[in-house]
Amino acid sequence: MIETRRLGWGLAALVVAGNMIGSGLYLLPATLAPIGSSSIIGWIVCGIGALTLAWMFSGLGRFQPTADGLSDFAERGMGRFFGYQAALAYWAACVAGNVAVAVAGTGYLAFFFPALKQPVPGALANLGFIWLATLAYIVGARMAARFGALALGVGLVPIVLAVVAGVMAFDPTVFAASWSPEGQPLTATVPASLAVIFWAFLGVESAAALSRLVKDPARDVGRASVAGVVLAFIVYVAACLAVFGVIPAGELAGSTSPYADLAARVLGASLAGVVAICAIIKVAGTVAGWTMMGGETARRAAEKGYLPRWFGGDGNLPVSNPVINAVVMSILALVTVQPTLGEQFGVLVGVTSVLTLSIYAVCAVGLFRAAPSIGWKLLAVFALVFSVFAVAAAAGPYLKPTVGFFILVSLGWLWVRRRHPVVIDPPAPSL
Repeated sequence: MIETRRLGWGLAALVVAGNMIGSGLYLLPATLAPIGSSSIIGWIVCGIGALTLAWMFSGLGRFQPTADGLSDFAERGMGRFFGYQAALAYWAACVAGNVAVAVAGTGYLAFFFPALKQPVPGALANLGFIWLATLAYIVGARMAARFGALALGVGLVPIVLAVVAGVMAFDPTVFAASWSPEGQPLTATVPASLAVIFWAFLGVESAAALSRLVKDPARDVGRASVAGVVLAFIVYVAACLAVFGVIPAGELAGSTSPYADLAARVLGASLAGVVAICAIIKVAGTVAGWTMMGGETARRAAEKGYLPRWFGGDGNLPVSNPVINAVVMSILALVTVQPTLGEQFGVLVGVTSVLTLSIYAVCAVGLFRAAPSIGWKLLAVFALVFSVFAVAAAAGPYLKPTVGFFILVSLGWLWVRRRHPVVIDPPAPSL
């Protein structure tokens, strides 16, 4: 069995921030370039939404301190069927999203080893990221959390360099000229930016999902969630302003390393390699954090009878749990390198966002039912509205695969009910 030690709220907050500030941040400015610097409004909207969700998980941690992860929040709020759906959806989101992070890490590694751009060497590098994180998790959840926290610190180095460079060379004219490159109004650019931007905030639920590992869930889940979101939001907005204030949107759209390009323009080209090294370390830490998330989600699902006992039981985490997860991620990583499935991999990332946002909506209903005061109930309503709005904005071509996943999982529910008709959890504390 894997030894588990509790996390304090500070370390848990770094896990939250580390899971959000993933490899995607290094590429988002280029992705948002067609929308322009007006995407800063999208960052603010998503930041407010993420902070609302953080407070929602704070309330869930306070009023359901004995809950063990997101599936418990969903089950206590809407019943066992929704708990089952949330457990498997979140596990799938962790596994699929982690593969996306690993692939992005290989892209930065290719800065030094161009051969990794080829399918076979690139696939081997992806597997290296996945199994390195798995070994850290096997050593212990605390080791994986510390690795993720260390990687967060290293990964912030290129962002800090970019912000410093942006402050030194910020040009209001460049920022204004990039406001909307295609001349579209805010009613068109802001919704378009939300689908991309909210991917950067996935992970706000990390402390709640790891509630079994937190020392005092009633207090520390809320602290970690809010602190992690605030840290990530500050980093995101500062970095976005810096890049759009120096590099014109037209040039930014063709960049494969926006922060390296910014640092090279202002501080010198030699720093591009430093940015790439820091990005690689950060990716490894992000994969470690999401590996822990996927393992804990699968463990709880096994305890509830939703997944086989190979994933855990009776509060224990067998070595087979992270190993099976790593095998599943390895298969996905190998499948996605096939040329004909490249576009499908992009859809997989989009489905991850929609799946996670759907779980947020179910958790919001859980808070509404558990909250003892009108203030917390209103917060739950706001969180629900934002989650539904974000799903509507991000769904697009990802809606059909998501619906297909839930239909498949619903069919599996028939097997679960037959094999595990009753699961008794500790009663929630009286309010």
